[in-house]
Amino acid sequence: MATVADHDAYVAAAPEPFRPVLERLRAILARALPDAEEIVAYGMPGFRVGDSVVASYAAFSRQCGLYVLPHAVSEHAEEIAAAGLKATKTGITFSPRRPVPDDLVERLARTSREGAGA
Repeated sequence: MATVADHDAYVAAAPEPFRPVLERLRAILARALPDAEEIVAYGMPGFRVGDSVVASYAAFSRQCGLYVLPHAVSEHAEEIAAAGLKATKTGITFSPRRPVPDDLVERLARTSREGAGA
């Protein structure tokens, strides 16, 4: 995707099938991180608290990603695996057909924020 200035532009530029899941992620993250600032960093929409980007999301050609700080992924690794999702050190990839459960998104965001010391 091209460089974008804000969350709205990013979602609007995403492939149509991904837009609803990106909007849902944005809403859940905003609710879980009420004191966070919406930013665009590393080409992705994210949420910053203090100096730390504690959560981001992205759309790619075939999947989406939710990105948090590494300790959040490791702390919730069993839940991520139980949901049938793939995780890397800092993120979870998923399809719009099988998104990250809302409650897990909230827990990941809160854990990321807590661990950031923000």
